[in-house]
Amino acid sequence: MVKNVLGSVLQTCCTSPLTGFYRDGKCNSGPDDVGRHTVCVVVNDDFLRHQASIGNDLITPRPEFGFPGLKAGDGWCVCVEPWKKSYEAGVMATVRLEATHERALEVVSLEMLLKSARLN
Repeated sequence: MVKNVLGSVLQTCCTSPLTGFYRDGKCNSGPDDVGRHTVCVVVNDDFLRHQASIGNDLITPRPEFGFPGLKAGDGWCVCVEPWKKSYEAGVMATVRLEATHERALEVVSLEMLLKSARLN
Protein backbone atom coordinates (compact mmCIF):
# COMPACT_ATOMS: atom_id res chain seq x y z
CA MET A 1 0.00 0.00 0.00
CA VAL A 2 1.33 3.40 -0.99
CA LYS A 3 0.88 5.80 1.93
CA ASN A 4 0.37 9.51 2.30
CA VAL A 5 1.94 11.72 4.98
CA LEU A 6 -0.95 10.89 7.33
CA GLY A 7 -0.21 7.16 7.11
CA SER A 8 -3.31 6.22 5.12
CA VAL A 9 -3.74 5.24 1.46
CA LEU A 10 -2.37 7.83 -1.00
CA GLN A 11 -5.28 9.61 -2.70
CA THR A 12 -5.46 11.08 -6.20
CA CYS A 13 -4.03 14.60 -6.46
CA CYS A 14 -5.36 15.74 -9.85
CA THR A 15 -6.42 14.21 -13.16
CA SER A 16 -7.12 17.44 -15.06
CA PRO A 17 -4.38 18.33 -15.70
CA LEU A 18 -3.03 14.81 -15.29
CA THR A 19 -0.29 15.05 -12.70
CA GLY A 20 2.31 12.86 -11.07
CA PHE A 21 5.77 11.75 -12.08
CA TYR A 22 4.12 8.69 -13.64
CA ARG A 23 1.18 10.79 -14.98
CA ASP A 24 -1.28 8.65 -13.04
CA GLY A 25 -2.96 11.50 -11.13
CA LYS A 26 -1.15 10.60 -7.92
CA CYS A 27 2.06 11.85 -6.31
CA ASN A 28 3.56 8.37 -6.57
CA SER A 29 7.31 8.22 -6.26
CA GLY A 30 9.93 5.61 -6.91
CA PRO A 31 13.68 5.25 -7.41
CA ASP A 32 13.50 6.80 -10.90
CA ASP A 33 11.77 9.93 -9.53
CA VAL A 34 14.93 11.79 -8.53
CA GLY A 35 13.02 15.08 -8.13
CA ARG A 36 10.57 13.50 -5.68
CA HIS A 37 7.28 14.78 -7.14
CA THR A 38 5.60 14.05 -3.83
CA VAL A 39 3.75 17.17 -2.60
CA CYS A 40 0.18 17.62 -3.84
CA VAL A 41 -0.69 21.30 -4.00
CA VAL A 42 -3.37 23.56 -5.39
CA VAL A 43 -1.26 26.27 -6.99
CA ASN A 44 -1.81 30.02 -6.84
CA ASP A 45 -0.21 32.85 -8.82
CA ASP A 46 2.29 33.79 -6.08
CA PHE A 47 3.48 30.19 -5.77
CA LEU A 48 3.81 29.81 -9.55
CA ARG A 49 5.81 33.05 -9.82
CA HIS A 50 8.10 32.07 -6.94
CA GLN A 51 8.70 28.61 -8.36
CA ALA A 52 9.65 30.19 -11.70
CA SER A 53 12.02 32.59 -9.92
CA ILE A 54 13.92 29.64 -8.39
CA GLY A 55 14.18 27.80 -11.70
CA ASN A 56 11.06 25.58 -11.52
CA ASP A 57 8.88 26.96 -14.33
CA LEU A 58 5.43 25.42 -13.84
CA ILE A 59 3.71 27.96 -16.10
CA THR A 60 5.21 27.30 -19.55
CA PRO A 61 3.68 24.29 -21.35
CA ARG A 62 6.16 21.50 -22.17
CA PRO A 63 4.18 19.11 -24.39
CA GLU A 64 7.24 16.91 -24.94
CA PHE A 65 6.96 15.96 -21.25
CA GLY A 66 3.16 15.84 -21.18
CA PHE A 67 3.14 19.08 -19.19
CA PRO A 68 0.32 21.51 -20.01
CA GLY A 69 1.55 24.48 -17.96
CA LEU A 70 -0.31 25.44 -14.80
CA LYS A 71 -2.63 28.25 -13.77
CA ALA A 72 -3.98 29.26 -10.37
CA GLY A 73 -6.39 26.64 -9.02
CA ASP A 74 -4.72 23.66 -10.70
CA GLY A 75 -3.71 20.66 -8.63
CA TRP A 76 -0.18 19.34 -9.18
CA CYS A 77 2.44 17.03 -7.68
CA VAL A 78 5.41 19.32 -7.12
CA CYS A 79 8.97 18.38 -6.27
CA VAL A 80 9.56 18.57 -2.55
CA GLU A 81 12.84 20.55 -2.63
CA PRO A 82 11.48 23.51 -4.67
CA TRP A 83 8.28 23.35 -2.58
CA LYS A 84 10.43 23.70 0.55
CA LYS A 85 12.23 26.74 -0.93
CA SER A 86 8.90 28.47 -1.53
CA TYR A 87 7.71 27.54 1.96
CA GLU A 88 10.87 28.97 3.51
CA ALA A 89 10.34 32.18 1.50
CA GLY A 90 6.83 32.45 2.93
CA VAL A 91 5.16 31.63 -0.39
CA MET A 92 2.75 28.75 0.01
CA ALA A 93 0.28 26.83 -2.07
CA THR A 94 -2.41 24.77 -0.34
CA VAL A 95 -1.16 21.25 0.35
CA ARG A 96 -3.56 18.31 0.09
CA LEU A 97 -2.21 16.01 2.81
CA GLU A 98 -4.21 12.93 1.79
CA ALA A 99 -2.62 13.12 -1.68
CA THR A 100 0.96 13.95 -0.56
CA HIS A 101 3.29 10.93 -0.67
CA GLU A 102 4.96 9.88 2.58
CA ARG A 103 8.34 10.22 0.85
CA ALA A 104 7.97 14.01 1.19
CA LEU A 105 8.70 13.54 4.90
CA GLU A 106 12.30 12.64 3.99
CA VAL A 107 12.80 16.36 3.21
CA VAL A 108 10.13 18.36 5.04
CA SER A 109 8.30 17.99 8.33
CA LEU A 110 4.66 17.10 8.77
CA GLU A 111 4.33 20.40 10.64
CA MET A 112 5.39 22.34 7.53
CA LEU A 113 2.88 20.45 5.42
CA LEU A 114 0.12 20.93 8.00
CA LYS A 115 0.75 24.68 8.08
CA SER A 116 0.41 24.80 4.29
CA ALA A 117 -2.70 22.61 4.34
CA ARG A 118 -4.52 25.18 6.47
CA LEU A 119 -4.46 27.87 3.78
CA ASN A 120 -7.95 27.09 2.45
